Amino acid sequence: MIVFGATGMVGQGVLRECLLAPDVTGVLVVTRGPTGVQHPKLREVTLADFTDLTPVEGDLGGYDACFYCLGVSSVGMDEAAYTRVSYDFPLAAARALAPLNPDVTFVYVSGEGTDAHSRLMWSRVKARTEREVMDLFRNGYAFRPGFIQPTHGVRSKTGWHNTAYTLLAPLVPMIRRVAPRFVTTTGEVGRAMLRAARTGFPSRVVTTADMR
Repeated sequence: MIVFGATGMVGQGVLRECLLAPDVTGVLVVTRGPTGVQHPKLREVTLADFTDLTPVEGDLGGYDACFYCLGVSSVGMDEAAYTRVSYDFPLAAARALAPLNPDVTFVYVSGEGTDAHSRLMWSRVKARTEREVMDLFRNGYAFRPGFIQPTHGVRSKTGWHNTAYTLLAPLVPMIRRVAPRFVTTTGEVGRAMLRAARTGFPSRVVTTADMR
């Protein structure tokens, strides 16, 4: 498995599930900085510019799946800056991997409410990324989680996100009962990605309800 964004909240959960899975023999993390995780299955390579994977292309061969979890909040970002992270970065990874293994399972973490015709900038950008990932890979998936509850010590890199998750934590069990299709956990997202790699999903757009 290859994991991008392993230091973010979703990526931490995905990495944990990959390392726990007995049928996963190796995990390559492509990162700007170290994850701080030590595990015999884990190997890390650093990349300064995520629009140019040339320095690490020699490390990308031989993997069955790529879980692309790198992303940012659109709050305070203009469309050009957001597009660079949410379109240019993942498409650079996808285009680097496609010639190496066209059958690779490529999972792009998008978001609930993604829509090519939305008035919301982030939604349109992610929809474009989803479409092009699925055009590149016959086993390409767009994961659209709603509210993700961090579990097993996973924390967001954004301070106010951690505060919000702490405040909402007591309400999550009730929200899961009332609106289960909108709530998942970092562990469930990671296990769902592994399911995509093992057996696939009926739909290439995977919702929160599908992940649970």
